[in-house]
Amino acid sequence: MPAQPHAPVQPPEIDHGEVSAGDLERHRRELTGYCYRMLGSFFEAEDAVQETMVRAWRGLDGFEGRSAVRSWLYRIATNVCLDLLRGRQRRALPVDLGPASTADSFHGSTLPEHAWVQPISDARVLPEDGDPAELAVSKESVRLAFVTALQNLPPKQRAVLILREVLRWQASEVAELLETSVASVNSALQRARATLAARDLSHSPAVDAEQRALLARYVDAFERYDITSLVSLLHDDAVMSMPPYDFWLRGPVEMGRWFLGEGSGCRGSRLVATAANGCAAFGSYRPDSHGGYQPWALQVIEISGDRIIGHHNFLDTALFAAFGLPTHLEP
Repeated sequence: MPAQPHAPVQPPEIDHGEVSAGDLERHRRELTGYCYRMLGSFFEAEDAVQETMVRAWRGLDGFEGRSAVRSWLYRIATNVCLDLLRGRQRRALPVDLGPASTADSFHGSTLPEHAWVQPISDARVLPEDGDPAELAVSKESVRLAFVTALQNLPPKQRAVLILREVLRWQASEVAELLETSVASVNSALQRARATLAARDLSHSPAVDAEQRALLARYVDAFERYDITSLVSLLHDDAVMSMPPYDFWLRGPVEMGRWFLGEGSGCRGSRLVATAANGCAAFGSYRPDSHGGYQPWALQVIEISGDRIIGHHNFLDTALFAAFGLPTHLEP
């Protein structure tokens, strides 16, 4: 599975008139966000966007400018994603697969990578600048809960909802892209909204100064392995998950028991800050036998008010390169 970002598509020496490789590449970030919402996987989204770019370049001779390059790329990307999703089981998070466990019931069973929604680096999908309100909406639309909820929709409903509700396309534009009617688009959107309404997608406000201080206290408690202080930062209904383990916990008591029991291998770890899915995130590094620290898990920390409500640990070290995190920390 690739860990490094794809290089920009390198075109052959063909004259395609006014459309250049740069015209295609400038849409890579937003296309990655779109494909990620569709597929629930960073690595698959990168592959889908690369395939989109290759198909677009190969098809430029047939592109007659009847639509904007951006719309044309979204049409290709949608078809790539729909092909990938055909006949596939949906991705999820542990909290969607069964009731909470207890700290002493951990049995070590795992599910394959394709079972899980993966995190994605904010730097890969969020706009670099622009209106703060639009940035806030973009962050909400890549939150783990929202992306996981999208996976419950049939693929075409998923595409309609993302294009209409997240990207704010007109119904007529979506109908043209999907080669269907406006009535069909509106019907699909209504069904998608009804499905999502049954899930708890209450949003978290942007992190303010008080919450940044909360995160600093969390890092301090985790690195000192002061579990009493750490669990005091958790909401009563906080959840912790650890894909690929088919296992999750709810509440400070069980999470505290985990950290002092099966999870005690995290003692002495170091955290490196990053950002994922519109939230604070950290690369967690465990001590190694040479006195340094090796990658262990990517933590995505969800906050509401003055407490941590989500502590999601993705034990896929290939994500470290995808997030631009170091491959090793020195003592």
